[in-house]
Amino acid sequence: MTSEEHGTPSAYLEQAVDLATRNVGLGGGPFAAVVVTPDGQVHAGVNRVTRDNDPTAHAEVVAIRAAAAATANFDLTGSVLYASCEPCPMCLASALWARIGHVYFAADRHGAAAAGFDDALFYDYFNGARPDLMPVTRGDIPTSDLPFQAWGAFADRTDY
Repeated sequence: MTSEEHGTPSAYLEQAVDLATRNVGLGGGPFAAVVVTPDGQVHAGVNRVTRDNDPTAHAEVVAIRAAAAATANFDLTGSVLYASCEPCPMCLASALWARIGHVYFAADRHGAAAAGFDDALFYDYFNGARPDLMPVTRGDIPTSDLPFQAWGAFADRTDY
């Protein structure tokens, strides 16, 4: 059974928007998300960046963390993410790593930018237009491959 069979995308988006609106009054950012797992369970997350001093505590990441903890599984295949606003590149990458099957969002990045949350530089960076924003350089050292060799030799690893 898919999450759409448990409720409409609009209903989950409304839930995310309501959570985001309430989060503002609680000192958080105006963002929220819900992950609906294949069993119909809803796992919510709100933006906690300023509240927790955690730049990774975006609503989508918080909701993914809640769903993974509740299901005791990092693989959320078949789950759907509903966000009050278009997910940023970090949140999209998190959804990809979690194997989220579909993402729906309400407001878009342009609305967020008008409210002072402009991710345009990040999109420019990932498009290759702003490499100066954060240079990334490989440090070629002789032992760089040792962790991967250890992983390959570890019989009890959990592949992901």
